[in-house]
Amino acid sequence: MPELPEVETTLRGIAPHLNQRRVADVVIRNPKLRWPVSEDLPKLLRGHVILGLRRRAKYLLIEFEHGTLILHLGMSGSLRILPLGMPAGKHDHFDLVLDDGQLLRLRDPRRFGAVLWHTGDTARHPLLAALGPEPLEPDFSGEYLHIATRSRGAAIKMAIMDNHLVVGVGNIYANESLFRAGIRPQLAADKLSLPRCRRLAQNIKEVLLEAITQGGSTLRDFVHSDGSSGYFQQSYFVYGRTGDPCRVCGTAIKQIRQGQRSSFYCPVCQR
Repeated sequence: MPELPEVETTLRGIAPHLNQRRVADVVIRNPKLRWPVSEDLPKLLRGHVILGLRRRAKYLLIEFEHGTLILHLGMSGSLRILPLGMPAGKHDHFDLVLDDGQLLRLRDPRRFGAVLWHTGDTARHPLLAALGPEPLEPDFSGEYLHIATRSRGAAIKMAIMDNHLVVGVGNIYANESLFRAGIRPQLAADKLSLPRCRRLAQNIKEVLLEAITQGGSTLRDFVHSDGSSGYFQQSYFVYGRTGDPCRVCGTAIKQIRQGQRSSFYCPVCQR
């Protein structure tokens, strides 16, 4: 599944092509995504100018004067900038055609993605209203993490993957952040001291920023807007390295199951 770094990389890739462009047309080939795509979108968007693009959690927001187009890549989706007339494939479900001869195309083999239209404040949209702070913004800090976890007896890895606590820390990046912070994934969240919360919050920021710089991770079925893949997976310390020697101390990396997800950690470096 594309995670925050992949979505941020996608945003940075498509924004220069879409910003301040006028929508010439909208093509809906298959409206049956996670939620139905509104058949009114062509009428709503034709002739209107894209005022800006931003990301909230793993949602991409394309802003118009009269509303916002909310996109989500789901489990396997990707967005590509293509020339007008490029033949559509079996899994190419949605095109946003621009006035300069290019188009934004959503490819989504599993159809768990979303194309939604919203008028009004996007912060009040049901999918966005209950989300926690962005991990790369100042609101997410060690102090915030410490306060937010005082009543959480769940494992710290599960806590930081909860979008109500902080958005966008998926499985890969949770594992890597906890390793760098020296914290075992199964440790109860409410047992973390303030200094350890500060260290973890800082490492979450650093891991995500490094992943964005490297274009995210190469994930099955996912490519960036230019068709390239990410390279952060070449820097993994623990994720997917069960039995391999820790890059720091040489101890074999262990794997456990948490919340139907695999967790990876070094039993020596993480406590």
